[in-house]
Amino acid sequence: MHYCQRCDEPIVMAPSGDQAVCPVCGAAEPARRLPLFVVTGASGSGKTAVFPHLVAALPDCLVFDADWLIGPFERACEFGEVDWPALRDAWLSVAHGAAQSGRHTVLLGPYTPEQLDDLPGRRWVGELHFAVLDCADDVRTERLAARSRWRERAIDRHLAFAAQLRATIPAVVRTDDGPPERSARRVADWVRSRTG
Repeated sequence: MHYCQRCDEPIVMAPSGDQAVCPVCGAAEPARRLPLFVVTGASGSGKTAVFPHLVAALPDCLVFDADWLIGPFERACEFGEVDWPALRDAWLSVAHGAAQSGRHTVLLGPYTPEQLDDLPGRRWVGELHFAVLDCADDVRTERLAARSRWRERAIDRHLAFAAQLRATIPAVVRTDDGPPERSARRVADWVRSRTG
């Protein structure tokens, strides 16, 4: 969020093209907005396995795992319960910050467009591009069942979420037809095709 440095009160600026503009005094400052690339997927889709390979495949982008902020948000939120919309909004702010240095952000997390569209930080990010990592239901079930005991499994819920993502997000990258490096290359190609 941008605040006017000219006004005596803390006035929140508004985006206008690649600038932040004060609605009171008209002061403007650079505020580049770049597209945000969200690589979503239900649990067991392979986001964690693909992540290090995607970092290597996209050296000009900043690649993040959305789970990295869960711990800090648990500590910051009252009673240790995460405010999930606030967490998602924080990632929009991170993406906007990365854009100021000309870097695109690629975020791996189980998000849907609807979860980001109405957040305050959405107006500071350019177009949202979504791709879904996906695998066959039996593969996902096997992956989830093999997880450590401390990790939440809820297999039926994750299968239902995977079906929802398949039905609503047209860009799909399979993770059950080869090694994670191959899936990462496909995601990297998808990002590059939209950053030209």
